[in-house]
Amino acid sequence: MKESIYKKIHKARRHNRIRSRIKGTVARPRLSVFRSLNHIYAHIIDDAAGKTLASASSLKLSKKSGKKTEVAVLVGREIAKKALEKKINKVSFDRGGYAYHGRVKALAEAARAGGLEF
Repeated sequence: MKESIYKKIHKARRHNRIRSRIKGTVARPRLSVFRSLNHIYAHIIDDAAGKTLASASSLKLSKKSGKKTEVAVLVGREIAKKALEKKINKVSFDRGGYAYHGRVKALAEAARAGGLEF
């Protein structure tokens, strides 16, 4: 039990350290990633206004089957498409304290391939 508490504390510290350096602005909003055990979520956020500009998640995809990494690629493509529709092409990537590996990396590379710059 104690080990899981330490994991949560360390993840929160990593997340706070990242957020202290990454700020979403009007010119370059923040692409925030959250992954749960079964799903992955991506939001493009303007921190100055406190508004979510676009979002995509594995819950709202039409094709949900496949490996989690494959679903993350679909979410990355979807968030890139929604961002480009709103004329957003440059973002700051906020990995949310997660390692840049696996699903987070797959989402980021798919968003880059979809036309986002970060």
